[in-house]
Amino acid sequence: MSRALVFDAIRLPRGRVRRDGGTLATEAPHRLFAQLLSALEQRLPVAEHVDDVVVGISTVTGEQAGNLARAAVQYAGWPEHVGGAVVSRLCCSGLDALATAAAKVVSGQSGVVVAGGVESMSRVPILSDRPAIATDVELGERTGFVTIGVSADATAAAYGFTREQLDAYAAQSHRRAVAAPVSDSVVPVRRGGEILLATDEGARADASAEQFASLPALFGDDPAWERVLRRLPGLEKPESGLHSIATAPQLADGASAVVVASPAAASVALPDCEPVAEIVAATHRAVRSPLLSAPVDAARDALQRAGIGTDDLDVVEANESFAVSPLLLTRELALDPVRVNPVGGALAVGHPLGATGGNLLVSALDSLRRIDGEHALITIPAALGLGSALVLRRLR
Repeated sequence: MSRALVFDAIRLPRGRVRRDGGTLATEAPHRLFAQLLSALEQRLPVAEHVDDVVVGISTVTGEQAGNLARAAVQYAGWPEHVGGAVVSRLCCSGLDALATAAAKVVSGQSGVVVAGGVESMSRVPILSDRPAIATDVELGERTGFVTIGVSADATAAAYGFTREQLDAYAAQSHRRAVAAPVSDSVVPVRRGGEILLATDEGARADASAEQFASLPALFGDDPAWERVLRRLPGLEKPESGLHSIATAPQLADGASAVVVASPAAASVALPDCEPVAEIVAATHRAVRSPLLSAPVDAARDALQRAGIGTDDLDVVEANESFAVSPLLLTRELALDPVRVNPVGGALAVGHPLGATGGNLLVSALDSLRRIDGEHALITIPAALGLGSALVLRRLR
């Protein structure tokens, strides 16, 4: 059987979405992803040999519709034979793109694939596509759809996490993000000769659980709780909400790109390059919506398929889709908290939806290099009870 080898993994810095537009609000999503394609060609000349480009996007509407992947390939001036496709699994879209690339390579459908994701939440806000799950009452009732913030509160209540635990975790995320080393895997965003953004925005050195405890809860009075309790009749609604703006992921713009190739294709396309990692397993699972616990099941499945246990994990990147997500994964898999999100996460520096899967792979690989580790687990939850997981093995 062939293997899905990773030869490079890069991302853009995450730019915060602000009311005044934010640092990256001037950049259309195709430009964001095209900048990574141009950077890849400088770092690892491979465009001539790429069979396909697979891009994860959560909100596929407006400027993010119309096969952005192919448009970005052409905008970047890559060869005309290079195709492009978009995959969308809500917040899991970026991991889905990586899983798709790995599957294409392992199956022999493609030799070299660039996979990643992009999301300009400044220009294409979440739910701006007005999906039926959010606008059709009957469909919403059948699927259990509620906004992911209400899902996060319901999950925290179902598993017994307190407001204090959530606030403490968020403060830790900021501290770790502030202390994170600079990485050459982060490509500055440029406009002409000007650098618009070189590092992630959002992390606060002064963040504390005490500060966060004073913030109002966001979802305690949300009328969607009525649907939650109909779907999960045994759940006891907390007296007040559990997550605040501090324990919710910051909205962000960003993009990520990963070069995945089979050994045979790499011998031709990249004869002088050694792979840096290997995607050894990728899984998708679902649970009854609106719970966000599917990444736990997906992670167990991915570890089993990879043939390793939790003790073999050197790094875990559990997307901070809300504070409950990494806390739940850590507890249910009995993970070492020190190894979970060692450089912080979305609570501090943002969750640009479709780009996040690739962002987490970049962070995982950087962390593995720093500690000379071998295996990393990456997980992301999404609305409608979805969850994805990926196991990465570092080779050098």
